[in-house]
Amino acid sequence: MTMNGFQSQANLLRPDRQVGIIGYGAYVPRYRLPGHEIARVWTNSMGGSPVKEKAVAGLDEDVTTMSIEAARNAVARAGVDPKLIRAVWVGSESHPYAVKPTSTIVAESIGASPNIQAADWEFACKAGTEAVQASIGFIGSGMGRYTLSIGMDTAQGRPGDALEYTAASGGAAFLLGPADEACAIYQGSYSFVTDTPDFWRRQGEEYPSHGDRFTGEPAYFHHTLNSSQNLMDMMGTRPEDYTYAVFHQPNVKFPSRAAQTLGFKPDQFKTGLLAGEIGNTYSGSCMIGLTAVLDIAQPGDRILMVSYGSGAGSDAFDLVLTDRIKDVQKRAPSTRDYINRRTEIDYATYCRYRGKLKD
Repeated sequence: MTMNGFQSQANLLRPDRQVGIIGYGAYVPRYRLPGHEIARVWTNSMGGSPVKEKAVAGLDEDVTTMSIEAARNAVARAGVDPKLIRAVWVGSESHPYAVKPTSTIVAESIGASPNIQAADWEFACKAGTEAVQASIGFIGSGMGRYTLSIGMDTAQGRPGDALEYTAASGGAAFLLGPADEACAIYQGSYSFVTDTPDFWRRQGEEYPSHGDRFTGEPAYFHHTLNSSQNLMDMMGTRPEDYTYAVFHQPNVKFPSRAAQTLGFKPDQFKTGLLAGEIGNTYSGSCMIGLTAVLDIAQPGDRILMVSYGSGAGSDAFDLVLTDRIKDVQKRAPSTRDYINRRTEIDYATYCRYRGKLKD
């Protein structure tokens, strides 16, 4: 019996032919704003920060430029001619244009256009995994051989708001294709959504609003626990069947609690838990966590990846790694390479970089 009280194989998302990850790539900007620096400015305190520091996009970086970097890493690992890609999809809460797609710029920059389908995706923090779900269906139906799905965001926290401690920049890209070329194969996926307004930003508003503690329960936990447990029930698996588990990470506490509630042990979910080091990268959160796992994983490892998007919903994926994982790992910079490449900045520089100084 599932957490939501039902169990049906009809709810399991599984294409007609198996689909997998051919290549993957991450990007994290080098600038880091320590949590204690935010606390110093707003609370006159050097403690109490929910993260050590967060990644901040530079003056010349946005969702488009960061997506291009991650996409190039994914293509390099895949070893695929970009002209063979049939769809480029970018999920984000912070596209640089309200009317003009990010995806077309990314596609042209990596040499994939013009014979493609391109679109930008939206579903709060799970916009990236929505694009992945669409890619699985697109390839699984035979409409195309390769697609590129990206989850990328920049910080949007209101000055002085609790979100400012965690709202970070970065994300990941996944080039999907047929299972016989993959380094990781999707065994199945499942999505769980409701109308739960825990976090929102109306048209024209610069900063998002949130429901404080309401963002945890019933929002984050209700959706991530249900999507995870329902998928495992339909797959006939238990936590001990997975080598790694990666959850959406708005902070460190939420994914840790969700994983332990489901029965996962710290050594299963710590590798992909990056929020304490780089903050919450929103649409790229669990996706960049997955890249950190793929960087060190071994053939045969099984991974549960679970996203969460405010509004609200969660996508859960079951993946098994193939022998090809060892071939692709060294073809592009690792996620840890980007995390270790850091330049610390103060709050004033952060405000300048993120355009928080208004006339």
